[in-house]
Amino acid sequence: MTQFWGVDADPTAQGRLKGARPVAVLDIGSNSVRLVVYERHARSLTPLYNEKSACALGRGIAQSGRLAEANMEKALEAMKRFALVARMMRVGKIHVLATSAVRDAANRAQFVSAVEAIMETRVRVLTGEEEAHFAALGVVAGIPGFEGIVGDLGGGSLELSSVSHGADTNGQSYELGVIRLQDDGDGSPVKAVNIVRKRLADSLVSAAEPGGQFVAIGGTWRSLAKLHQAKRQYPLHMVQDYVVGAADMIAFCDEIVAADSLKSYPGASSVSSSRRDLVPFGAAAMAELLRIGRFASVVFSALGVREGYLYGLLSPQEKAVDPLIQGAEELSILRSRSPAHANDLIEFTSQYMAIAGITETQDEQRLRVVSSLLADIGWRSHPDYRGPQSVDAVAYGSLTGVDHPGRSFLAQALAIRYDGLKSKAAQTLVGLGSEHLTARARLLGTLFRVAYPMTAAMPGILARTRFGIDGNTLVLHLPTDLAFLNGDHLRNRLRQFADCAGHADAKVQVG
Repeated sequence: MTQFWGVDADPTAQGRLKGARPVAVLDIGSNSVRLVVYERHARSLTPLYNEKSACALGRGIAQSGRLAEANMEKALEAMKRFALVARMMRVGKIHVLATSAVRDAANRAQFVSAVEAIMETRVRVLTGEEEAHFAALGVVAGIPGFEGIVGDLGGGSLELSSVSHGADTNGQSYELGVIRLQDDGDGSPVKAVNIVRKRLADSLVSAAEPGGQFVAIGGTWRSLAKLHQAKRQYPLHMVQDYVVGAADMIAFCDEIVAADSLKSYPGASSVSSSRRDLVPFGAAAMAELLRIGRFASVVFSALGVREGYLYGLLSPQEKAVDPLIQGAEELSILRSRSPAHANDLIEFTSQYMAIAGITETQDEQRLRVVSSLLADIGWRSHPDYRGPQSVDAVAYGSLTGVDHPGRSFLAQALAIRYDGLKSKAAQTLVGLGSEHLTARARLLGTLFRVAYPMTAAMPGILARTRFGIDGNTLVLHLPTDLAFLNGDHLRNRLRQFADCAGHADAKVQVG
């Protein structure tokens, strides 16, 4: 487990990793300018601060070829605040990235010079291919093992890449951003559909193998995902790793395009007012892209160019780290009574799996490890709310590298760990995973309930216990000097677990 030492910006703060120096990315896009400060530069990125200003730098670029003076001034004013925020937060390094609107503008040198004076660092103006590359790396960072086509829809352009084995190829950029589509289509989403169809006729997606998965990045597409979640009353209000069948999404997008406006559309309040008029154009791009590529499904990613850029700066060893496990380790350090006990719990559950002959897939083992790391994060809450609070932390937290069925698993395991098998804290999320995954979460949650009465969340005890099976009876062996742990509370918990695991009986054996 990672250890963090040193002095933070505020030495009294205990809710931050020790020695973690914040890193920031200022993303100058065609629709908005956004500053994101992360707790530290690592495989698992935890946002410490996130603020954007809708400046619409890309508005009118297609017609004038220049950044509008008023929009530049608005962006620069926002950056003056962002620079101050970065100084207040003692950011160690700030990376300034500019995309489509800036690279296409005839007056970009003037604007870039002003930005560099404010931020006191160099501005990197990304080419279309670089933007596609870093967007693809953002997907690699957030969805380990993904293979398929990635699309990043901004205000000025659409970037496409193919991802395979953790690397991207064939980076392409198209003048199909939502602001540009709105301008080129004379404000008509229906006209935008034809523009997309024409410009993508010989693109990367047109040559894709049918039946693959498409990853969608960008604020407008995230808004589209939120609308879709609202329509289907999806229980997890989180865009990252949200998967929708292509046919379903095409029909939904066609509906948005035909509506022309979101004013009266269900769930429209979930979309920011600055982006509401752009969503139909994002829907036009999505529908046509899915048709051309003959994709089976689309998955939405909240991680994109910013996260991909930082991922690209990591060493090969750092890139190889599992972001979910690293994030869980950090949360354990910050919230558990004893992070070392979490390691004991990993071995304790592993020993039972081995003795019971339960085989685990790599993903199942990974979720068990993460559940063990997070099993004690709710201890500070009121006893009546430890289950729901833990569910909130894992289901709705900033962990990366975990899909929605995985979040459901973690939530169920922790809900049961605190509240028992009758817990309703994670009930709304049960349908996101398979019956098998739910059964495995219930098994793990009840096993956690065996561990904690013995240890009070302190390390060194579980390693001295072991499981055995005598016929149909589950046996928990305790050393002689720990015989006092053999009380009614432990025996009741053990019998509950045995029943859940399919054992006929259970007993504690001392010596």
